[in-house]
Amino acid sequence: MTTTQAAQGVPYVTDETFTEEVLSAGVPVLVQFTAQWCPSCKQLTPVLAALAAELGDRVKAVRLDVDHNPRTTVDHGVLAIPTLLVFQDGEPVRSVVGARSKARLLKDLDGVI
Repeated sequence: MTTTQAAQGVPYVTDETFTEEVLSAGVPVLVQFTAQWCPSCKQLTPVLAALAAELGDRVKAVRLDVDHNPRTTVDHGVLAIPTLLVFQDGEPVRSVVGARSKARLLKDLDGVI
């Protein structure tokens, strides 16, 4: 998968593009660690897309397939999916595990995006 592949308007990043697309983005980045086989991940994807559309330029949303990008997954200690990590200035500042509604996700991310 490449950064140009997107489902529901949320592009993918890879081990190779993570530094440029996430750590050096210059804006807060919300990363969904996901997998093709994960039903909860599929449930969360449209929520993430709606959140990204609502927040516009305030936040960048991307997805990373854990099966195809093990280095980034291990580097950030992701043990369960879906996991959402918010990165600011190249550092993770918030972690949320599990699917949730847009309203709940906004509440969970309050103060960081």
